[in-house]
Amino acid sequence: MSTTTEKAAARPPAPPATASRDRRRRQSRRRQSIGVQNAAGWLFSTPFLVLFTVFMAFPILATLVMSFTDFGLRNVTRPWEAEFIGFENYVKLFGDEKFLKSLFNTGYFVVVGVPLTIGIGLVTAVLLNNGIDRARTFFRVGFYAPVVTTIVAVAVVWRFVLDPSDGLIAGLFSEVGWTAPDFLGSETLAMPSLIVMAVWRNVGTVMVLFIAGLQAVPTEVREAAKLDGASVWQEFRRITVPLLRPTLLYATVITTIGYLNVFEEPFVMTQGGPSDSTLTVSLNMYREGFNFFHMGYASAMAYVLFVVIMAITVLQLRLLKDNTK
Repeated sequence: MSTTTEKAAARPPAPPATASRDRRRRQSRRRQSIGVQNAAGWLFSTPFLVLFTVFMAFPILATLVMSFTDFGLRNVTRPWEAEFIGFENYVKLFGDEKFLKSLFNTGYFVVVGVPLTIGIGLVTAVLLNNGIDRARTFFRVGFYAPVVTTIVAVAVVWRFVLDPSDGLIAGLFSEVGWTAPDFLGSETLAMPSLIVMAVWRNVGTVMVLFIAGLQAVPTEVREAAKLDGASVWQEFRRITVPLLRPTLLYATVITTIGYLNVFEEPFVMTQGGPSDSTLTVSLNMYREGFNFFHMGYASAMAYVLFVVIMAITVLQLRLLKDNTK
């Protein structure tokens, strides 16, 4: 009898019904609180979502549909009358010599401009981070100033520099008795001149990214390399550059995307000339859409450029993915 009583005393008491009801109330309040928070989040996000849908998502989808039509000036007020022509615009693109020329010019701009921008930006960042002690902030601001300068001001400066008669370079040539070439009027020199201007304008962005990456490199690793007898070049090549792989990947991707979309430099400086030697895909797209009102054709051009950008970006990510782990 005593054993049975002891077992009954050792058994935990059953939870009262009130405890179960309190638990359900707390769970209900928690769900209501989460629901209110979600509703508040959607409420505050609504202005952005409306603006994004109206000014971004809808135009992107409309442009995709437009690329399969013969949409032109006559359809601006009556878009429903545009005729669906399937892939005709895309097929026409690859038989268009002007488009192929613009595609080649854009590739030339990227292949030459991106390595120059990345290389100069990296060297400048290393010098500003380690090699210059005095007026470091002044130099950083000076190198970054072109990034925040409007293209109109940049064009005025570079036209003065490159002017074959009264420009800065012409004055230097005249000092030694030479005649300065017409940089923007030459089919051979016009694109390299725009590349130099683009590198000068964009190297500040890459420099800032690399400075941030350099400051994240542990000083203990560098000190250990110095103690092991590593030279400055060995430390840079075997320690700094590998640790900068994520920054290098990001800088390369955004610079490549920007240069594939290059528009302002040729539009302001050369208008695509001379003889279409500086005509890029974006400038060609602008002409077809807003000068000739071949908007369906221009939309197809935009999506071909989009596919090219996506393919190159995926290729860059795959080539550098293992090195960023």
